[in-house]
Amino acid sequence: MTVDTQSEHITTMAFDVKSIKQDFPALAQTVHNKPLIYFDNAATSQKPQAVIDSLVHYYQHDNANIHRGVHTLSERATKAYEDARKTVQQFVNAKHDSEIVFLRGTTEAINLVAQSYGRANIGQDDEIIISEMEHHANIVPWQMLCEQTGATLKIIPINDKGELLLEEYQALFSNKTKLVAVVHISNALGTINPIKQMIDIAHQHDVPILIDGAQATPHMAIDVQALGCDFYTLSGHKMYGPTGIGALYAKKEILEKMPPYQGGGEMIKMVTFEKTTYNEIPFRYEAGTMHIAGAIGLATAIDYIQSIGIENIAHYEQGLSAYAQQLADDFDGLRVIGTAADKTGILSFLLDNIHAHDVGTILDHEGIAIRTGHHCAMPVMQHFNIPATARASFCMYNTKAEIKQLFSALDKVREVFAK
Repeated sequence: MTVDTQSEHITTMAFDVKSIKQDFPALAQTVHNKPLIYFDNAATSQKPQAVIDSLVHYYQHDNANIHRGVHTLSERATKAYEDARKTVQQFVNAKHDSEIVFLRGTTEAINLVAQSYGRANIGQDDEIIISEMEHHANIVPWQMLCEQTGATLKIIPINDKGELLLEEYQALFSNKTKLVAVVHISNALGTINPIKQMIDIAHQHDVPILIDGAQATPHMAIDVQALGCDFYTLSGHKMYGPTGIGALYAKKEILEKMPPYQGGGEMIKMVTFEKTTYNEIPFRYEAGTMHIAGAIGLATAIDYIQSIGIENIAHYEQGLSAYAQQLADDFDGLRVIGTAADKTGILSFLLDNIHAHDVGTILDHEGIAIRTGHHCAMPVMQHFNIPATARASFCMYNTKAEIKQLFSALDKVREVFAK
């Protein structure tokens, strides 16, 4: 087995992974008396001390409700919250900060689009295109919309490598097609979809397109203007930020025509018993008291990512992914699920005839955290005719040494079941 030492040299020159790891206090602990190796980043990432400190600082010094107060704490909290919106805007290169709506995450963002844009623009016998590799969060909201309106889902199939079939995608369009919703990176397979090409195809048919970016934003640069997408979603907890916070990007001209998703405080300008006048964008979609600390923490996470450099992160993680795939190829009895030519640091696999949950349990006793199950992508499992996979997902604080330990631990899994 060879190691690409040249690539190793380039990536370690780009940033110091040992120093980065020290920024994440949760990684310093032991599990079952073993140093923690955290390979469950596709489910949620660990948080750097800077993010934790930003949450503590808000609650200790600036805790107040936003937009509605003239006192000092409220003004400070409002500024921090709106500065966070601008940080997200710049991170995805949106044209206007009003194109960024804060929500609980990608799931709520997709539900907002389905129940606001979808209910207003999709009706009986209309069609929505999604793919076979979608997370349930990009399936169920559209199924609910179809039940409400009489619309129909059309599914882009995948091949046995876990790649979308673009010719099939193009063939799905008709004069009934009203929306496309597709994942940027598959959480179950690691496939990076050719979304720029898919966006262009959708727009050739005058169809708007939503991109689920939950798995993409921690690992690659996102430029929504260059992509041309109509909607793009992100989740803070996948990208080193707090849970319960995320964002929806939507083009200004679309947002301005969408009805509110929820009613309550802040999303209004005037309320009488006869009529309510709704607020400007994006505030009309942020009803009630938002997750103020979460937005501030998300901005801090973005600042942290940018301090390292998203291109540096992407290059380093590509090296991790290639190394893991190399070890997997050399490991007898291990079957990788998802072998797309273009993929990120997600390794979904089966080991011999051992159930994925058993693999995960034994690895946990070796201090290694992975995810097991269907990964909220049951149609993917049905495509491959399997109940579940074991999934190791890598990020910038992981190392090749840890990946090597993963495969050593898989030898121990096999030994347990050989007895």
